[in-house]
Amino acid sequence: MKLEGGIADTIGGTPLVRLSRIFYDEPFKVYAKLEGMNPGGSAKDRPALYLLREAIRRGEVTENSVIIESSSGNLAISLAQLCRSLGLRFICVVDPRTTEQHKRIIRSYHGEIELVSQPDPATGEFLPARISRVRELVAQIPNAYWTNQYGNLDNSLAHTEMTMKEIGDALGHIDYLFVGVSSCGTIRGCADYIKARKWNTKVIAVDAAGSVIFGGAKGARQFPGLGAALVPGLFRPDMADAVQYVSDRDCVEGCRLLIGKEAIMAGASSGGVITSILRMKGAIPQNAVCCAILPDRGERYLDTVYSDEWVQRVLGFNPRLQGEDS
Repeated sequence: MKLEGGIADTIGGTPLVRLSRIFYDEPFKVYAKLEGMNPGGSAKDRPALYLLREAIRRGEVTENSVIIESSSGNLAISLAQLCRSLGLRFICVVDPRTTEQHKRIIRSYHGEIELVSQPDPATGEFLPARISRVRELVAQIPNAYWTNQYGNLDNSLAHTEMTMKEIGDALGHIDYLFVGVSSCGTIRGCADYIKARKWNTKVIAVDAAGSVIFGGAKGARQFPGLGAALVPGLFRPDMADAVQYVSDRDCVEGCRLLIGKEAIMAGASSGGVITSILRMKGAIPQNAVCCAILPDRGERYLDTVYSDEWVQRVLGFNPRLQGEDS
């Protein structure tokens, strides 16, 4: 069994687009890596490919394996797609923050969903409860294999060998990299690439307010895929030169600005990344080259980020007051 050919060969090679309208009067350049252009719709296609391909190469995954993972949505879609291409059964453990769109897409690829409806009683968080359920399923189901995005180095290796290599090949040495954090696979992989080349690139981690990854205070978060309730196994304290915390409102406003000015419909964490660059623009030197990784497409957030009614009801502000184009 090999994971090559077909849909697997279309992963990666996503476009870099200069954000010339949002940052039109700035003395630096910002390029966006549009990871939503991957076939599964997000940056998670890359680690999904590596997690499965390397496990197959090592003999840990065979034709009889059942793939199991905990995910807020995007990695589950990517794994479901590749498992379907391999003819493997896939089970994803999610929690109530996973959007209905994500769940429908997972099921369309014949993925099975295990919903953890109650948080971990000791921490009040869903991630520990999801991981606990994964461990139960692995113990119960014959030939079960947990890809473990939180601690498997194949996750970060995908971004060392693909994502950051593509950025480096296209732009050369960059001065700033803005990247959202959750499992820490993307930021660790990119940081490893930068360190190996001895670049002086400033890596800016964009984390959710309420996330504990970089030692922040634990708090409620509305959007999946940004931040975490536990420090992931892939975390390394030297991965980032600075951390920018963004709120749910920041994510919405950044997304609305992206679509209003650049006609790019991206997911919630992408909005947080854009907001972070805007906050730091006064400190970015003239002629600097910046790259922002935008992890996924926005269609999965039509009922949240792009719903005026939801934003007003849940986040308590009117997004149309932010100066976006009508």
